[in-house]
Amino acid sequence: MSRIGKQPIELPSGVSARFTDGALTVTGPKGTLARTIRPEVTITIEGTVLSVAPAKETRDTPAYWGLTRALIANMVEGVAKGFTRKLEIEGVGYRATLDGQTLVLAIGFSHPVRIPPPEGITFAVEKNAVTVSGADKELVGDTAATIRRIRPPEPYKGKGIRYAGEIIRRKAGKKAAAAGA
Repeated sequence: MSRIGKQPIELPSGVSARFTDGALTVTGPKGTLARTIRPEVTITIEGTVLSVAPAKETRDTPAYWGLTRALIANMVEGVAKGFTRKLEIEGVGYRATLDGQTLVLAIGFSHPVRIPPPEGITFAVEKNAVTVSGADKELVGDTAATIRRIRPPEPYKGKGIRYAGEIIRRKAGKKAAAAGA
């Protein structure tokens, strides 16, 4: 039995869900998200309550049951409120700007790095912080990880792109290492 899968999902006002032909579509003020549902689970919608139950019993059914419920809950929250991921840019001369909707990063390369937003994603820039926003939690996280991967923070000075609140373990430089030896 899946403890997570048993919990019903309450649809907030302004959010509607439709389950047809093995695909779930959730619509809300922030957009529409659709996902194909595995055959091991079935979805029932009764008014404003959406519930997930096992359809056929296999060895992996409990895992798919909880996973499906969590994915659907993220879809509902995404179309109702949306998701954001904040990145901080640290380093002398490192900066981010917006050119229309395209994110332009000057992060120590000989050329600026241009990142067009995937469909459903918006960028916002304020000082040394980039905010990635959208309705799809998976796509927001993936886009933020792609941006961070361009120049990850280095352990000596901490220069690079990191998530807001991420703690970078710093290393001692050559002088500190030689003095201690």
